[in-house]
Amino acid sequence: MSGYVMPVVPPPPPAAPGTVYTVASGDLRPSANVTCWPAQRKLEADLAAAVAAAGWRVQRGHEFDEAKGHGFIDSQRAGIEVFKRLPPEAPLIVVEAVWQYSHHVLAGLRSHRGPILVVANWSGRFPGLVGLLNLTASLTKMGVRHSALWSVDFTDEWARNGLKTWLKTGELIHDQSHVRDLPALPPGPEVELGRALAAQLLREKAIIGVFDEGCMGMYNAIFDDELINPLGIYKERLSQSALVAEMNRVPDGEALAVRRWLDDAGLVFHTGTDEATELTDAQLLSQFKMYIAALRIADDFGLDAVGIQYQQGLKDVVPASDLAEGLLNNVQRPPVTSRDGTRELYPGAPLPHFNEVDEGVAVDSLVTNRIWTAMGFDPATTLHDIRWGEQYGDQFVWVFEISGSVPASHNGGYHKSYSMRQPPMYFPLGGGTLSGVSKPGEIVWSRVFIMDGSLHVDLGRATVVDLPPEETRRRLDSTTPQWPIMHAVLHGVSRDQMMARHKANHVNVAYAPDAEAADRALLAKAAMFAELGVHVHLCGEVKL
Repeated sequence: MSGYVMPVVPPPPPAAPGTVYTVASGDLRPSANVTCWPAQRKLEADLAAAVAAAGWRVQRGHEFDEAKGHGFIDSQRAGIEVFKRLPPEAPLIVVEAVWQYSHHVLAGLRSHRGPILVVANWSGRFPGLVGLLNLTASLTKMGVRHSALWSVDFTDEWARNGLKTWLKTGELIHDQSHVRDLPALPPGPEVELGRALAAQLLREKAIIGVFDEGCMGMYNAIFDDELINPLGIYKERLSQSALVAEMNRVPDGEALAVRRWLDDAGLVFHTGTDEATELTDAQLLSQFKMYIAALRIADDFGLDAVGIQYQQGLKDVVPASDLAEGLLNNVQRPPVTSRDGTRELYPGAPLPHFNEVDEGVAVDSLVTNRIWTAMGFDPATTLHDIRWGEQYGDQFVWVFEISGSVPASHNGGYHKSYSMRQPPMYFPLGGGTLSGVSKPGEIVWSRVFIMDGSLHVDLGRATVVDLPPEETRRRLDSTTPQWPIMHAVLHGVSRDQMMARHKANHVNVAYAPDAEAADRALLAKAAMFAELGVHVHLCGEVKL
């Protein structure tokens, strides 16, 4: 006998016949989990009815927690403990009516051997669709086989038939015929430009500044150095504590000068005096100091783009980062000088910011910025959540909605923009947005993602449409009214095709002067990515 204490590993529980098991990944923020629990409970009841109609029964993998007031998995450790009790061979459905932190369940899903289905409710009010897209993108990055399904209430024939197919076969395949690999490119100035910019990036290199990785469980948004260094892109890893320290060095007078510039530009601030529920001048002052601090740190390290995590690290320390992010992404913005006042920092140009440190957006925005600048177009970019959408007239119009700020040029200028307090449920210390309704026009949309261990990019075209004010108001009230909204009609990509294919909760967008210019910019972008060695896919109706 060795005397060693040998671990006792209990055998996994057996799967009950005719039973599908469910789990629900939630937020890390208790207020969000409690607020969203009724919507989650309804979705689970709707799904259970559909499962029963297919001849199966649902066994929930974890119980409602009376003390917490919700039944979500709310941490990675909690997720690991839940999966210990689940039959590893059983069919498993991840049910999401809310935004969720994917890493809460990734450890269990990585080793689960049974078929996996991720489902969400088709709703704007509670962002289950956004949560689903992030989780399926994370599973794609991990190489874990899975299926996905979405429905308003799982009473429609399409969703019920899809559920029956998955229960019978363990797989659900959606139409993705809108996606095609990049063909051989025709010679021309746009292809030459893309290839020349790729050669420049590979030769001269670029640095993206990352203020702490891993925002809100978005595993899919973390890009290893080994994948992006071959593109000539390198990371400067920065701490958000350094950002706060730099904010504390900014004099009030400099922050107030930013406020005066924005007031003169026409940005409307909806302010009050209650720190808990309203946007206050003190919150705005902190946000303007963050804007100045981010530019000065970027200048210190020679950064070509920057990303601030904010959630979770800064939400309990300073007001929201969003207003600073929207300002950084715009060509026209309040001037900021070096600490000694001798130089203006990044004059006449945006400093591309990748919100929520989404490094797929970092790579994309860096490429887009260089192409649009070289073509003489407005290089302002932003990411939106693919939040929701509905039919309007004879078109399906998506609600693209970012959680806080867009560059003002996307709204048509500061005079067509406004700032509201961030929702207290997510942002306890408040802070303003840079909101508005995106102007009508032609855009290129894109997503850089990881699949099969390699970098891929989907490229497509869309038109931003102008809806009547009452319809815009209805859509804002059906989602998050404080946030900026874009009414997007995708070219040749249906609702379900987009949901089935898109490998992120975020989509990156940039305007072009007109449709012909947008087609040319997309061609240059495809050529640059292809020259860098990224797998390029064209989605929908794309003219090369």
